[in-house]
Amino acid sequence: MVLDAHAIAVLALTVFAFVLFARDDIAIETSSLLIVTLLATGFILFPYQAADGPLEPTDFFLGFGNEALVAICGLVMASQGMVRTGALAPMGRVVTRLWAASPIAALGVMLVMTAAISAFTNNTPQVALMIPILTSVALRSGTSPSSTLMPMTFASQIGGMGTPIGTSLNLLVIGTAAGLGIPRFHMFDFLEPAAIAGGVGILYLWLIAPRLLPKGVAVADTSPRVFVAQMRIRPDGPAAGARLADVLRKTGGAMNVQSIMRGAGLSIMPLPGTVLAADDQLQVRDTPEQLMEYARVIGGTLYSGDVAVDAEHPLRADDQQTAELVVTPGSVLVGQSLDGIDFDKRYQLVALARHRPGNVEVLTARGNEPVDLHAELLGVGDVLLVQGPAEQIAAVKRSGELLVLDATTDVPVTRKAPLALAIMAMIVLAATLHIAPVSIAALAGVLLMVFTGCLKWRDATRSLDSSMIFLTVAAIGLSLALVKTGAAAFLASVLVSAMSSLPPPVILSLTMLFMAVLANFVSNSAAAVIGTPIAVESALQLGLAPEPFVLAVLFGVNMAYATPLADNCNLLVFSAGSYRFKDFVRVGVPLMIIMWLTLSWLLPRYFPL
Repeated sequence: MVLDAHAIAVLALTVFAFVLFARDDIAIETSSLLIVTLLATGFILFPYQAADGPLEPTDFFLGFGNEALVAICGLVMASQGMVRTGALAPMGRVVTRLWAASPIAALGVMLVMTAAISAFTNNTPQVALMIPILTSVALRSGTSPSSTLMPMTFASQIGGMGTPIGTSLNLLVIGTAAGLGIPRFHMFDFLEPAAIAGGVGILYLWLIAPRLLPKGVAVADTSPRVFVAQMRIRPDGPAAGARLADVLRKTGGAMNVQSIMRGAGLSIMPLPGTVLAADDQLQVRDTPEQLMEYARVIGGTLYSGDVAVDAEHPLRADDQQTAELVVTPGSVLVGQSLDGIDFDKRYQLVALARHRPGNVEVLTARGNEPVDLHAELLGVGDVLLVQGPAEQIAAVKRSGELLVLDATTDVPVTRKAPLALAIMAMIVLAATLHIAPVSIAALAGVLLMVFTGCLKWRDATRSLDSSMIFLTVAAIGLSLALVKTGAAAFLASVLVSAMSSLPPPVILSLTMLFMAVLANFVSNSAAAVIGTPIAVESALQLGLAPEPFVLAVLFGVNMAYATPLADNCNLLVFSAGSYRFKDFVRVGVPLMIIMWLTLSWLLPRYFPL
């Protein structure tokens, strides 16, 4: 088969897309929109006549209205309703009670429950719900959360591969295959082989994986605690009669002045041009060591309440506690800096440190070269160590805007929880009985949740990940270009010629393995949509049934266990469990091999070639 210029260009663009998607310094939205724009612009400048008619440049925008994308968004929003009402809270309570009786049995039950629920709900909010529960249980039992968090997220991914609605990847593969003329898979068409293989994987995660994981703890509270104190300006000090900006300059710009009290109840805004007077009371916030240094430099006296701070009366913060905030997909912190959203004032919490995969950075660091991490953008998986009043941390947890890890397991539950469960069950039932397509059933379910008060539109839209939407559109556009220009058929012919002498089950197995490896190093969504047309073309050229090859792609791209960057849920537990990259390799690679071998044996038996 000879490639024309259009097919060569599309293949080159596909390679370029994989490179872009693998880069951490370029937003997925930017990369995806660039690919779609290059496709549309390229086919305007160089029109293409496909076998079934001209390929219109605007066809690459059809991904925005693709049924698979609509279904994904609907299911993600419906899952958010489950989280907001606390419908999944009973699972956490069961695990907590079992853990007190038998940690080993509790781990097994938790893994099975996680996998079962993930078959019908989006796994990202479920993993986000379980992280604080497992962290708290581990801390209370004196064990390490690192031994449970990774098995939990892998169990959610194993369960998600069992039904078309288990993960967005499944819907992408099935939707792309449907566009190529392959009949759609229904709710339980491939549940049995997925459940058998999943059972083997769960046994590994239960009995072996915890022994391979480190015994460390989650992000430790090693940062200095921050205190609020009053600093009185002494009449004989250099700050009396000086502008606030000049006083702050003496501290290297590090002192945080929240307010200025003058006389009886007069509050002054801490503006740079404000002239300080003797006996002014500055409300300042920092570590004890830094506050004492500020007092020495500007000539002030520190007070905690009405008591002067000295060796016998140190600073106290009895009402303060620390907690960790995990930046989850759809969080208000994604792509924002702490200064950009005015974090301190918005949440009334002090950020002490930020944990990013691979390092911990103290936000309150001072020195010759101050570290201003408040200005850096946050990403999914980052963990903030914060300090503040216990009631304020509880308020942040109740708001649902952030995932809070602290020493409690009080998962919010409301009287709407049974209703949210019933609506989700209706979505699954409608899709199972073929009453309505998943996309329509999911959207109807979201509307019911909004109308009945289970979900607010603000929470529904916030749960949608823009990177997922744009990546899906770009992947569908690339898939269309690969098929229409014949590039997919060319790649398939290369694979067929290389594997034609092998038995069909071996070809099917190698296809699954290739997709699994690809999903661990590039975006698994991109691998799903781009790999599907190639697999279908390979099956057709070999004269084999295409359905098993579609499932080989589906199962393969769900085996994203070997790297923390392969899946959003991996990123969440990467930070919360303080894992290292090699921990995922040590535990994830054996799991991938187990699932691949088991499914390679099962798939041809359930779906004859």
